[in-house]
Amino acid sequence: MSKGSFPSASGRRGGTLALVLAALAPVCLGGWLVWDTMGSGQNNGGGAPASSLPTVSSTSSPLPPQPPSASPKNETDGKSLTGKVVVLDPGHNPDNRDHTSEIARRVDIGTNKKECDTTGTATDAGYSEAAFTLDVSRRARALLEARGATVKFTQDGDRSYGPCVDERARIGNSAHADAVVSVHADGAPAGDRGFHVILPKSVRGGGADTSNIAAPSRLLGERVRSEFMDATGSAPADYIGDGSGLNVRGDLGGLNLSTVPKVFIECGNMRDPKDASELTDPKWRERAALGIAQGITDFLNR
Repeated sequence: MSKGSFPSASGRRGGTLALVLAALAPVCLGGWLVWDTMGSGQNNGGGAPASSLPTVSSTSSPLPPQPPSASPKNETDGKSLTGKVVVLDPGHNPDNRDHTSEIARRVDIGTNKKECDTTGTATDAGYSEAAFTLDVSRRARALLEARGATVKFTQDGDRSYGPCVDERARIGNSAHADAVVSVHADGAPAGDRGFHVILPKSVRGGGADTSNIAAPSRLLGERVRSEFMDATGSAPADYIGDGSGLNVRGDLGGLNLSTVPKVFIECGNMRDPKDASELTDPKWRERAALGIAQGITDFLNR
């Protein structure tokens, strides 16, 4: 190129500026588009400007899951049973029927002698009291242990028969239990309905002396009665206890020989079709267990 073909200095500066502006235009346009997409600095619902909010890419790790919500109040009631010992006594034994001579053996109950144990009752369809008591007791154990209690059983389907009523009492005594509940279902005539709690009579004689446990056992029984009624919606028995849901007895070895607060609960009448329909319902048995566990919890936190 000849010397005369070069532009002037001012012309060269103008051309350079034009080239720079042309190169910057796409960059500026892209920045404006990003700014416009993020909301032009406007607020989202009164919060921080959209341009200042952090963004999460599609490959980011998901947020950690929320912790599970707390159990319903009626399952824990916010009351700890840590340090407390509870003995649950599932009435009878599914295999008692195969050991009739052993369970017929008479044992000392303090005031007199009675048979070691019985087979218990059953519904017309053959659902046994022994199966019922184990199921409800296991459900109650899970609830009580979740609250921190140490729970012991007199039998857990792990014995060929029994134990005898005197041994059942000794198990609670040896554990220094804070509360003992013996779980049963009644075998009254059809047409009799409802539940009731059996309290120890104040007796002294032979090896029996309930004078120190009669009063606290009544408190335990009253709490179990109230919570069982609330949990299940069942009414107190209409055939015993004058509708109070409480019955005092002095002829049961499991109560007479106890040195710790103890009650029996007859959860319903297995011989009545309406009661039997509840006793054979797993959902109802869960509510029954809740009522028993909550009654024990109330007593131990009084």
